Amino acid sequence: MTRIEPLVRLTGELQKLPGIGAKSAQRLAFHLLKQSREEADQLCDAIRDVKERIVHCSVCSNITDCDPCFYCTDAGRDRRVLCVVEDPHNVDAIEKTGDFRGAYHVLMGALSPLKGVGPDDLRIAGLLERVGGGGVNEVILATNPNVEGEATAIYLARLLKPLGVRVSRIAMGVPVGSDLEYADEITMLKAMEGRREM
Repeated sequence: MTRIEPLVRLTGELQKLPGIGAKSAQRLAFHLLKQSREEADQLCDAIRDVKERIVHCSVCSNITDCDPCFYCTDAGRDRRVLCVVEDPHNVDAIEKTGDFRGAYHVLMGALSPLKGVGPDDLRIAGLLERVGGGGVNEVILATNPNVEGEATAIYLARLLKPLGVRVSRIAMGVPVGSDLEYADEITMLKAMEGRREM
């Protein structure tokens, strides 16, 4: 790539985005260069707007542009069932099913001692306050099915069960549309453990 300083700087900043390598950053930088000044300004305004207007909900910690968020103010939601997720984009994934009508709590991460993320770095205190305040019958732990997610779910279950609520974990296993021969041992184990009567 040529050593035109503004282009080098833009490419470097784009490379900091998740999933964007050197080549993708370079393609994006040249794409932005081809755009009109007006289009580039719209992108800058959108980024600035997100940084200025998006906050964390004071109830569930999800991202929102109004506090409390849409999910916490929706009267049609069952606040007796609380779904705990790691990140705000996990809420969107659950909402796409169109089936869950409970409330949410976003931890803003998962326990990861190797990355220096401990219980105090997550929004666990708020979760315990909500559950301890009464009115919650079930907490669904919908953390990711990886080492950090499993450790977080186990840790939370130990904290929540003494509060007298039902604690459940989302089922994990073989994805729909895949073949069993491609499933690894852990995936098959989880699929067998999560089986249900038909």
